[in-house]
This record gives sequence, C-alpha cells and structure tokens, in this order.
Amino acid sequence: MKPFASRYLLVVAFSLFLAACSSAPVEQSTAPAQHDPWAELQQTIASNELATAEDQLTALQAQTPDEPRVEQFQRQLAEAYLLRSQIVLQKGDVNAAATALARARALMPQAPALTGGDAVALARKAELERAEAALKAAEAKPRARLIDPTAPSTVVALKTTDSRALRRQLDDIAADVLSYQCEVVFQVPRTDDAPWLKTLLEKRVRKLDSGFELKQRHEIQRSLPAQVVLVPHQG
Repeated sequence: MKPFASRYLLVVAFSLFLAACSSAPVEQSTAPAQHDPWAELQQTIASNELATAEDQLTALQAQTPDEPRVEQFQRQLAEAYLLRSQIVLQKGDVNAAATALARARALMPQAPALTGGDAVALARKAELERAEAALKAAEAKPRARLIDPTAPSTVVALKTTDSRALRRQLDDIAADVLSYQCEVVFQVPRTDDAPWLKTLLEKRVRKLDSGFELKQRHEIQRSLPAQVVLVPHQG
C-alpha cells in the first residue's frame, strides 16, 4: 500500500503544480510605444508653438530630406504663421505681425504646393499678399499717442496742476487730432478754464499744420476735473 500511496501523492502534487501554472497571469509586454516625431511636430503646431515646430521640422528634414510629410508641415507652418500675423495685427501689434508674416513668406518657397499654379495655392498666395498689404497700411498709418482710434471717442484727464505734464499732454493731443481728424471737446469745471486750454491746443495744432480746420468746443462739468474728449473722424 505504501508505494501506491506515494505514487498517488506525487500525481496529486504534479497536478496541482500544473493547475497553478495554467492559472498564473500571462505577463504583458511593457515595451514603450515607438516615438513618432511627426506626431510630436503636429502637436507642437496645434499648440501654436511655432518657433519650436520650425526647429523640429528642420531637424526632421535634415534626417529625411525626401520625406513627403516635410512639404505638408511646411504648408501647415506657413498657414499658422499667416493666421498669427492676422490676429496680432488686429490687436495693433505691428512688429509681431511683421515677424509672423516674414516667417510665413520664408516657408512658402520651400513648399511647392504653396507656390504652384493650382487654385488652393493661388488662394494662399492671395491671402498672404492681402495680409502684407494690411501690414503696410498699418505701418504707414500714424501711431496714436493718447486715443484709441477704434473707439468712438477717448476721454483724457488733463494734468492742469502740473504745467510741464500738461504741455506734454497737449503736444500728444495735437498730434492725435491731426492724425485722426479729431473733434475736441474740453469738459471743465469752470468757464475760465476753457479759453486758455483751447488756445494752448490751437497753437500746437497750427504749428504742426497751419491749414488744419480745428474743431473744438467746451462743456461745463462742475463735478468733474478738467478733461478732454477726442472724437476721431469716422469714415
């Protein structure tokens, strides 16, 4: 009986061992996913990190100059820079708009689809040319000193207690009046304040442009300190 019992125990132990092995979880591969630099470049452009994207594209182009995706990403970068230039120009940042346009133009010759004769390419070129024309117009337009040219009017508090500061203010006001064809409304707490303010401004305007037709008037606002309202010509 003993040999039989021993063999029986060995069989049971071996069966339990096999069962344990079969129920053990299979170890999954933990190898990291393969790095895709093109996907990373796409994400960088989507994040609007355009300078970084340019560096990434330059590196990829050096590694694989015949890769067709180079042209695709050149187009995307040029378009992203063009969009940026339009946005910052609308905000009045002429320098940033010029920089972004220069980058868009620099990328264009490197992308044949942007310089070819197909309709999409021509549309892109036309858009770039319109943006460049808008930039030139913005650069040629005089810079506002005190007023917001896009607002219907601008109120400037006058520093009447500091004669030097007031003179500087009136110099800036005169420049804006001429640049934007402004009507001037002095709002003063006392009637006596109006004539000398008008005279000071008129002298400065005449010095800059003797033929300019200055339109100025005044209102008495006793509860307010002296200020001037500049109303730019619309149209």
